[in-house]
Amino acid sequence: MKQYKVIHIIESDFGCEGLPDGSVRMDQVILQDEEGVRISVEVADAYLYEQRIDEGDVVIRTEQELRRL
Repeated sequence: MKQYKVIHIIESDFGCEGLPDGSVRMDQVILQDEEGVRISVEVADAYLYEQRIDEGDVVIRTEQELRRL
């Protein structure tokens, strides 16, 4: 498993229409590995809050989730 630094979290903006019924709010998370390579992944906003993942944190990425170190 690779370690990544959370560079930026981009929250979705649904404007005045709001989140569509039955949808899960997803955020785009920009990660950078130890070699400087950046990737973008989509992660549920609620999961980021539950795990207390924020910009600047170091995380491990598995196929299913991000885990804070």
